Amino acid sequence: QVQLVESGGELVQAGGSLRLSCVASGSTFTSWTMGWFRQAPGKERDFVAAIGRNADTTYYTNSVKGRFAISRDNAKNTVYLQMNSLKPEDTGVYYCAARPLTGVPASPQYYSYWGQGTQVTVSS
Repeated sequence: QVQLVESGGELVQAGGSLRLSCVASGSTFTSWTMGWFRQAPGKERDFVAAIGRNADTTYYTNSVKGRFAISRDNAKNTVYLQMNSLKPEDTGVYYCAARPLTGVPASPQYYSYWGQGTQVTVSS
C-alpha cells in the first residue's frame, strides 16, 4: 500500500515563498514519477509539475515556470515543490501524486496514488 503525505501549506502573502513536501511510503519510490497538482474551490484538479525517477526530467505548467521548482530526495522518499513569487491565483489544495511508470504526464488519470492534500492560500 502506497501512502503519500503532504505538508508545508499555509497562508502567505503575495510575493512570498513556500516549500511543500511529500513523503512516500514504500520501497519502490525510486521507480515512480512524482507529480504535484492543485485544485482551487469549484475547479478541476490541475497539473503543476512533475519529476522523473532520477530527477533527470522535470515538467511544469506554463503559469509556474520560473517561479516553482520540483525536486526529489530518493534517500528520503520525499518530493518537494519550492514555490516562489506566489500569486493569489496559486491558491488551492496541493496534491502529491505518484505514477509507477516512466514519463511525466500532466493528466491526473496517469497517476495511481494520491495524498490528502495541503492547503496553500496566497493573500493579495
